Amino acid sequence: MSTLALLVVLLLVVVVVLLAAGAAYVVHRHPSWGQPLGAAFGAVTVMAALVGVILAR
Repeated sequence: MSTLALLVVLLLVVVVVLLAAGAAYVVHRHPSWGQPLGAAFGAVTVMAALVGVILAR
């Protein structure tokens, strides 16, 4: 992989970690939001898997 691709992957990892931390904080403060956020994380997981498959080609 080129340096640019590695930097993009690093940026994506940082953004995902920030979003996960934010979601964990929101669920901690508002427990009733747990189920909708769980569904959203499921969708993000599927999208990440598709991006991984595309990048692996």
